[in-house]
Amino acid sequence: MARGLFALVGLAAVLVVALPASRGALVAQAVSAATAVDAAEASPAAAVLTAERVEPVRVSSAEAAPAVTGEQLAIAEFIGRRYRVADSASEAFVAAAFRAGREFSVDPLLILAVMAIESRYNPVAESSMGAMGLMQIIPRFHPEKLADHGGEAALLEPEINIRVGTWVLHEYMRRFGDVEAALLKYAGALDDPASQYADKVLAEKARLQQIVARSRRQT
Repeated sequence: MARGLFALVGLAAVLVVALPASRGALVAQAVSAATAVDAAEASPAAAVLTAERVEPVRVSSAEAAPAVTGEQLAIAEFIGRRYRVADSASEAFVAAAFRAGREFSVDPLLILAVMAIESRYNPVAESSMGAMGLMQIIPRFHPEKLADHGGEAALLEPEINIRVGTWVLHEYMRRFGDVEAALLKYAGALDDPASQYADKVLAEKARLQQIVARSRRQT
């Protein structure tokens, strides 16, 4: 059920980026047809290519609405507006980031910020360097983390991509003891003093923190 849900919301997220149609119509199109769509704007690390094939998935409307807290909903609404992502997709991405954050003791806002910079929340993004999915993971560098998921194709499933990407971040944060160094390692820019990758991620995280603070004041 989880794989079907995320395949659906992944399609909806990409279609909302690509076409100026209503969100409800786009989700319906995602359920009824598997089409090639233009990938979202490239991440700083690599140019995002067009995903060639995505299989259609049919799930019920109840399955397509994961439960989120008030703060998570506020974050999801911000992501939807800023990156033109369907409501169902942004809510699912946020919920998955919070689950992965709890599992690996990583700030979920940092996870979401990495997604924003890496793929602009395009779950089927693929780069010329072979990076895949929301967190632009290069599978040949992390085969042990994909072994239980059936290989690299699983990285196009948002739940798995978010979990694996968070796992990688967790390892780098433990290794370097510093968030900025961990982010530079994640981007392959540890030896690049001119890299602005960490600054961009942390600036996006700060925006998300403002959304959370505003949500708390309103409750």
